[in-house]
Amino acid sequence: MPNDRETLTQLQLRAFDLRIDNLTAITAAASGHPGGTLSAMDILQTLFFGEMRHRPHEPHWPDRDRFVLSKGHAVPALYTVLAHAGYFSRDLLPTLRRLGSPLQGHPANFLTPGIEASTGSLGQGFSIAIGMALASRLDSGGQRRVYALIGDGESQEGQIWEAAMAAPKFGLDNLCVILDHNKGQIDGYVDEVMSLNPIADKWRAFNWHVVTCDGHDYPSIQAAFAEARATRGKPTFILAETTKGKGVSFMEGKIGWHGVAPTQTQLEDAVKELRAARAALEANVGTLGQVGQVGNAGKSGGN
Repeated sequence: MPNDRETLTQLQLRAFDLRIDNLTAITAAASGHPGGTLSAMDILQTLFFGEMRHRPHEPHWPDRDRFVLSKGHAVPALYTVLAHAGYFSRDLLPTLRRLGSPLQGHPANFLTPGIEASTGSLGQGFSIAIGMALASRLDSGGQRRVYALIGDGESQEGQIWEAAMAAPKFGLDNLCVILDHNKGQIDGYVDEVMSLNPIADKWRAFNWHVVTCDGHDYPSIQAAFAEARATRGKPTFILAETTKGKGVSFMEGKIGWHGVAPTQTQLEDAVKELRAARAALEANVGTLGQVGQVGNAGKSGGN
């Protein structure tokens, strides 16, 4: 199997483009969740541009790994990553939430290539992922890996903890659950609404292998996924420490950006900031040429 994992600089540069496209789509829709999409973006890019086996031009390839966005309201981030990966044209992104668009406000797997499960009712996506991991064991001996991204507020749902009990019972070491721990939810800061702490200890008590990473540092995220792949006999929970609104200074850590779309002026300010940061990185590392589409489709060719 060829090693076509993208370089760190390619991931870092594309991260700015992803955030710009994501915010542009949310602004065009005048509706969406900028804070939690920006916090999840680097995790999603790492999955689809290096970690997962998948084929953008063959989205139903039987041996693909599966990803379930359990925090379904963050789907603009997933749409953006899928578009950059080549699942569909980036020109579709500004049709977010429009009547007749395949890019609805929550994931719909019957409308959009690359979407594995229709989610949005918090907690349910995690349970769906468990079913997929069990099916992988039956069909492929567990060779197909399953990833699920959950949220902070979502983790207050009882169904999350029912699922957390179930996965270790079945020894689902092909299942990896990532918490986008941006510490905010629609009602306020998580610690003030209903604290999840001690998060890592709770998941360990449920017999999960627990890894903590910086959810905006690509080597840290990649190392966490590598540790998950090497773990046998139990599922892995990745506690990804993230920042709500990451990448845009006036959004970072601000609860008010949980579910409010930027105005056109605010979008312009955000885009200006992101483009300036991208240009500074390019100047720092030299000209790399155009960042291409997902190479990890090649990862699909081997096993």
